[in-house]
Amino acid sequence: MMHKYIGSDITSVVTLPVLIFEPMTMLQKMAELMEYSYLLDRADECEDPYLRLVYASSWAISVYFAYQRTWKPFNPILGETYEMANHGGISFISEQVSHHPPMSAGHAENEHFTYDVTSKLKTKFLGNSLDVYPLGRTRVTLKKDGVVLDLVPPPTKVNNLIFGRTWVDSPGEMIMTNLTTGDKVVLYFQPCGWFGAGRYEVDGYVYSAAEEPKVLMTGKWNESLSYQLCDVEGEPLPGTELKEVWHVADVPEKDKFQYTHFAHKINSFDTAPRKLLASDSRLRPDRCALERGDLSKAGAEKSSLEERQRAEKRNREAKGHQFTPRWFDLTDEIASTPWGDLEVYIYNGKYTEHQAAVDSSDSINEVDVRSTEFSPWQYGNLSAE
Repeated sequence: MMHKYIGSDITSVVTLPVLIFEPMTMLQKMAELMEYSYLLDRADECEDPYLRLVYASSWAISVYFAYQRTWKPFNPILGETYEMANHGGISFISEQVSHHPPMSAGHAENEHFTYDVTSKLKTKFLGNSLDVYPLGRTRVTLKKDGVVLDLVPPPTKVNNLIFGRTWVDSPGEMIMTNLTTGDKVVLYFQPCGWFGAGRYEVDGYVYSAAEEPKVLMTGKWNESLSYQLCDVEGEPLPGTELKEVWHVADVPEKDKFQYTHFAHKINSFDTAPRKLLASDSRLRPDRCALERGDLSKAGAEKSSLEERQRAEKRNREAKGHQFTPRWFDLTDEIASTPWGDLEVYIYNGKYTEHQAAVDSSDSINEVDVRSTEFSPWQYGNLSAE
C-alpha cells in the first residue's frame, strides 16, 4: 500500500494513526534543545574563542540523546504555540507560522544568549526507512561579545519504519560557524555499521578561520563529549589530556515514551509562564488524551482539530485573508541550506512585551492555566462543518 509514496514526503500526504505518536508536539520538541542550555551560558562566559565553540557545539549535540526516540510528535496546528519558563532563566516561545509547507519558528533568551530558529523539515520515504532533512536556519548570539553562531545539523534516518525494531541514526557532518570571526567546528556523526559498530560516535575539530585545527573533540552523542587541545596536524598537544565537557543526565527507568526528565518538564505546567497562551501545545486535547493513555479519545480529538483547521483555511480563503503569525515576522531573506532554500522568520519582540504586561498584572495568580481551552484559531467560534 505504501509503495506509491516511495521518494515522497509522506508527512503531507498520509494521515498517520495516533498509536505511533508521543504526547508532545513539534513545537515542544524544539524546546528540548534547551535542556543543557548551561553550555551556552559557559560559551558566553568563555574568553577562549575555540573553547567557546567546544561548549556551543556540545550544546547542539546534547539534544540527540532525546531525538533518538522513535515516537512521532504531533504536527502543530497553524497558530499553535509553546511557551517555556522556569528553566535556566530562559524565556522560550515557538509558533507554527505556516501549514503548507509546515514551518515553525522559535526564540529563546536569557542573560547569556539568544536563540533563533526557522524550521521546515523535509522528509523522503524510502520504503522501510525515512530520511529527515533539517531544512532550517539556527542562529545563536552570545551576548557578552555579540558573537553570532550558525548551526547546520546532519540529516537523520529513521530505520525499520515498517518491519523490525525502529531506530534512529544521524550520519554526517554537523557544522557550527562563528559568523563573527570565521572560526568553526566540524563534527562527524559516524554511521551505524554492522551489529551496531560505530553507532553514536562523534569526532571532529574546532578550526581557526585559517582552517587550522585547534581543538579535537570526541565522544558519543548518547553519553558524553570530551575535548583536547591539538597541534596543526590534529594530534593532541603533549602535556594535555581529554576533558569532559558534557555528560547526559540520568533518565527515568522504563519510561513508556523513553522521555528524559526534561521532556516530562516540557509537558508539565511547572515550566509554564504565569499566564499561558490559549494556543499552547500543553492544552491540546489530543495530546492530553494520549498522555492519559486514552488512544480512542486522542484519535477523535486529533481528527476534530485537523477538520477545524481545514474549516479555518476555507473561511480564510473565502474572506481573502492571509494568516499572520503573532510572535514572528516573515522577512525578505531567503537562506540557502544543503537541502534547499528557506524563507526566514524573525522574532518580532511582541512576546517580550506580552510577558512584561503579564508580570505587571496582580490578577494572574488567580487563574488556573490547566482549565484554559485550547484555541489557536483565527476566527473564534467557527463550525467545522
